[in-house]
Amino acid sequence: MSWDVQPTTSEARNNFSRRLLAWYDLHRRDLPWRANRDPYRVWLSEIMLQQTRVAAVIEHYHEFLRRFPTVKKLAAARASNVLAAWSGLGYYRRARMMHSAAKVIVCEQGGKFPTTEEGLRELPGIGRYTAAAIASIAFEQPLAVVDGNVERVLQRISGEQLTGEKLWSAATGLLDTTRPGDFNQAMMELGAVVCTPRAPQCLICPMMKLCATRGELKATTSPAPQKKREIHYSLHYRNGNGRNGRVLLVQRALDASLMPGMWELPERSAIEPTRKPHLSLRHSITVTNYTVRVWRSATLSRTVGTWTPVGRLKQVPLTGLARKILRAADII
Repeated sequence: MSWDVQPTTSEARNNFSRRLLAWYDLHRRDLPWRANRDPYRVWLSEIMLQQTRVAAVIEHYHEFLRRFPTVKKLAAARASNVLAAWSGLGYYRRARMMHSAAKVIVCEQGGKFPTTEEGLRELPGIGRYTAAAIASIAFEQPLAVVDGNVERVLQRISGEQLTGEKLWSAATGLLDTTRPGDFNQAMMELGAVVCTPRAPQCLICPMMKLCATRGELKATTSPAPQKKREIHYSLHYRNGNGRNGRVLLVQRALDASLMPGMWELPERSAIEPTRKPHLSLRHSITVTNYTVRVWRSATLSRTVGTWTPVGRLKQVPLTGLARKILRAADII
């Protein structure tokens, strides 16, 4: 198979599509958002999966749908409840944009999702990739998608460091217009489970005979170096055990650049050399790896905050780190 950004004949394109879809039909993962083509569920999964691993999304996806089973329920919800359901996924702007888009769909479009790429891109928080993904998967529109997985597959198969519009052109040239939604999901699936960033499984790849590099294409950029930082938090807990207990939480500023309005444990700077922290854990955000030390106290804190019942914590928009700490402390 010869490449010049994309296969040069319809026969080559059909061969590529046939191999890929046959593999996908046999090996695709049983993921909850693939149960049907409901645009609300497709939309939710695509937003949740942005910069987030599938394993981390599945539990949140089920819980979010339990709380907000329809776009109307989401539009009518309080912003704090939406953020609480999103807690732990990070990149909370995604949840805020989803909430805003749900209101547009319900209040301005009669609860009906736009069926075209152009209409979808008019909604808050939906860009080129997400619009194409929803339109192709939910409505079978003949649109290709390019995410990180698709980019890697295209570059390795073609043997070229494709970027920008060349990537989108290559993806469009390969697209199976009879099954565009399945084709796009197959390309992403191939990159996620076979054509992985490190140690691609070329021997079991359905496209091996068509691949120009077989996993050997070298990256032109190096990953950003990881930074290390140590941070400390106070865990104030009182009034009994279990759901009768209360935890002191503080709210981030509403105009904060990161996670505005979310709730977390009070941060502290002083370390007590004669005591050991109650617990320590690791936490990563983008290019920073944090070592988190948590110091427990049963005394009344001078910190201005809110004593929150443990039984209400599921309804509170906690930061992902706060939720991780409370789980590690066996409070939730």
